[in-house]
Amino acid sequence: MKPSVVLYKPLPDNLLQRLETHFSVTQVPDLSPDTVNQYAKAFEQAVGMLGSSENVGEALLEKMPALRATSTISVGYDNFDVAALNARKVLLMHTPAALTETVADTLMALILSTARRVVEVAERVKKGEWTHGIGPDWFGTDVHHKTIGIVGMGRIGLALAQRAHFGFGMPVLYNARRHHPEAESRFNARHCSLDTLLEEADFVCSILPLTEETRHLFGAEQFKKMKRSAIFINAGRGPVVDEQALIAALKTGEIHAAGLDVFEQEPLPLSSELLKLPNVVALPHIGSATHETRYAMAETAVDNLIEALKGNVEKNCVNPQVK
Repeated sequence: MKPSVVLYKPLPDNLLQRLETHFSVTQVPDLSPDTVNQYAKAFEQAVGMLGSSENVGEALLEKMPALRATSTISVGYDNFDVAALNARKVLLMHTPAALTETVADTLMALILSTARRVVEVAERVKKGEWTHGIGPDWFGTDVHHKTIGIVGMGRIGLALAQRAHFGFGMPVLYNARRHHPEAESRFNARHCSLDTLLEEADFVCSILPLTEETRHLFGAEQFKKMKRSAIFINAGRGPVVDEQALIAALKTGEIHAAGLDVFEQEPLPLSSELLKLPNVVALPHIGSATHETRYAMAETAVDNLIEALKGNVEKNCVNPQVK
């Protein structure tokens, strides 16, 4: 008899078939208490679980005594209670490599669209405002050869630095817990304090995960240290930024503009002042949202679960020590 797993996000047919080759799969719509009660036996028997965008904590784990591994179709895992997983010796797998290039593309798109005011002026064209030669009120600012500051120099940071350095001739500053020799040798990147980065960068790009240390890392004090001409970009996690402080900095001209793919509350409420500011480009968390990348993430997550339940956790495992 095949081991049981719970699938809480739809998969392409061929990936579902791959999963079903190894396991007895129960598909559920979500991880809400009502769903867990409805499929109580499946959750009780499951040795594995696969999906994304749902909270996994102690209350759910109590309903899953047989659980040995969970696989998320994402790189971020702040919606998992890792301490609770560790206490129960449940492996947590994620997909850090599958979305690197695509998220770096999104960051570059945010940089270009905010600097050149692409969204704003495109809307003005659609409204019929382009009736003669454009003047300074349509102008943006250059990207090439401006200084980029990258906060969080992991895989995505390296991919962004590559685009900035080779594609746009941008000097690269970065802030991270440790030096990255690859970034320094390939892109002539300079490791510096966060304060130095904020003071010198023309584009401040956050690619940070959400932790207790990074929550509201960017607040009023940090925005005051940035150039008035600087543009803030966030494609990491929304709560890394104090949004009210960001809104104030944008409204007063303390910083020039912001390009955001993540927010403190998602979906972003229609009442948010960010949606009323012309110097903000707001995207609906599309960092990895291409057909190719989302398939690669799902495929990686399926393979991660198969391998984890075989005891193979050499890669993509958040907590291999519990094996």
